[in-house]
Amino acid sequence: MLDAATSESRLEAMVTQRVAGRPLEHILGWVQFCGLKIAIDEGVFVPRQRTEFLVREAARLAPPDAVVLDLCCGAGALGLALASLVTVSELYATDVEAAAVRCARRNVGAIGGEVFEGDLFMPLPRTLLGRVDILLANVPYVPTRAIALMPPEARDFEPRVTLDGGADGLDVVRRVAGEAARWLAPGGHLLVELSEEQSPLAANALAAGRLLPRIATSEQFYATVVIGTRPGTTTAIR
Repeated sequence: MLDAATSESRLEAMVTQRVAGRPLEHILGWVQFCGLKIAIDEGVFVPRQRTEFLVREAARLAPPDAVVLDLCCGAGALGLALASLVTVSELYATDVEAAAVRCARRNVGAIGGEVFEGDLFMPLPRTLLGRVDILLANVPYVPTRAIALMPPEARDFEPRVTLDGGADGLDVVRRVAGEAARWLAPGGHLLVELSEEQSPLAANALAAGRLLPRIATSEQFYATVVIGTRPGTTTAIR
């Protein structure tokens, strides 16, 4: 905030907002993610640092000139970060929140990506069916009853729809798993971030959706990612 403030009064206002619980990223207007400085607007979900693990796993699996889809994209940070690590030929993103879509269109549009407003796969062009190499799904996975226990900067300043995953936190994961195989190319991968406790049930959901599941964990990032692969020609791991 010291670096960002243009005057003493502006710094005082920023400190007051932070004390009130407003996320630092919303105050600054940007978030640091995977080494990138990504613009973020008020009311848009702030990507967590642990989610860098999901992006790095995706980079290991991505083929050359990958077609990438970022579901529940928020500011578009995951797709942008992956495109900074590997060669991406096409980048698409969706979000149900209008504020997130406006923000993502500025960010993702700057590198030639397209952002659609709507629920999960619904707004996407049908021409994308069966062509997605990497599907990033940073979906809401907090159990409804646990939202009250979250830090106030998330609980009070981020849209509930970006947090609430239903009774066990897996409602949206199950919906994504049920449709992902139609959109993935043969050998394409779906990556979903969850808690360690949720991962076995999520893996079962991916298997029910005709994907081959595995679970990846990182002590460094304190993160768990469930990966589902559509059977077919496999992608070489980097």
